[in-house]
Amino acid sequence: MKVAVFNTKAYDQSFFNSSNEKYGHNLQFFEFALNPQSATLASDFPVVCVFVNDLINRKTIEILAQGKTRLIALRCAGFNNVNLKAAQEFGIGVVRVPAYSPYAVAEHTIALMLTLNRQIHRAYNRVREGNFSLNGLLGFDLHGCTVGIIGTGKIGRIVGQILTGFGCKILAYDLYPDQEFAQKYAQYVSLDELFAQANIISLHCPLTPETYHLINQEAITKMKSGVMLINTSRGGLIDTETIIDGLKSQKIAYLALDVYEQEENLFFEDLSNEVIQDDTFQRLLTFPNVIITGHQAFFTKNALENIADTTLANITDFEQGKSCPNEIKHF
Repeated sequence: MKVAVFNTKAYDQSFFNSSNEKYGHNLQFFEFALNPQSATLASDFPVVCVFVNDLINRKTIEILAQGKTRLIALRCAGFNNVNLKAAQEFGIGVVRVPAYSPYAVAEHTIALMLTLNRQIHRAYNRVREGNFSLNGLLGFDLHGCTVGIIGTGKIGRIVGQILTGFGCKILAYDLYPDQEFAQKYAQYVSLDELFAQANIISLHCPLTPETYHLINQEAITKMKSGVMLINTSRGGLIDTETIIDGLKSQKIAYLALDVYEQEENLFFEDLSNEVIQDDTFQRLLTFPNVIITGHQAFFTKNALENIADTTLANITDFEQGKSCPNEIKHF
């Protein structure tokens, strides 16, 4: 099947081409994102394959439909960037990769916690400059800490399991509690209780209208002073301006982000020779207690193999008229 694959890098093309040897689809790669301006290039492609920062709004979908596209294949788990109602109206199916490697994201989450706590990023730079002073690098034992996990899908549960091994107490919040997780690893509590008790809060819930800016001024007010906040889920879960206020007041003592509200204009690109125009993002970079990685948490060999294989299998199901288990059916 003829597939337009948008927003690709060399590593995407390598893993997709390797996996495609057993599927035999006709893949056309585009390095730029899919949006209303580029959607006409998908004309006569029955399938478009997109990533987290492609803009598949009503206008994009209308153009895709005019070009005879019948399937949007997300090569990610989240689908907040797709106007599902518009896709349904224009008769375009939507499939995704619900679980590529939850371990990749969970392990990156733990890496951010450890790096922030033990100031590894700052220590690394000091030693390279011949500075072996320990002043300003004081950390704390994770053992005995209370960690709040918001969202206990596969990633959140794995984070909880790993932290249990460190000797942490796990509090969890989810609209749909997982009974096995509750029995073995965590205590489910209300969101207010989690905010009030957790030394570390890690976000693992999807971005929906209900969770947009879940971390806002009201939420921060309820948190313990000196809290560590980690977000490896979706940037829109956090009100960035409010977070900056929390950092300035020292209510938030540690912040790690692998995602950012306006990341579509920044992440996955080399901007080292550019002047970044996002003042809010630049402000975040001035804080010594903030770590930002560029949507890197998913980026392991295992995950990229699974993403490519699941995406192409989804497309094959569509081509053969089979029911696809990864189709998004509830608009």
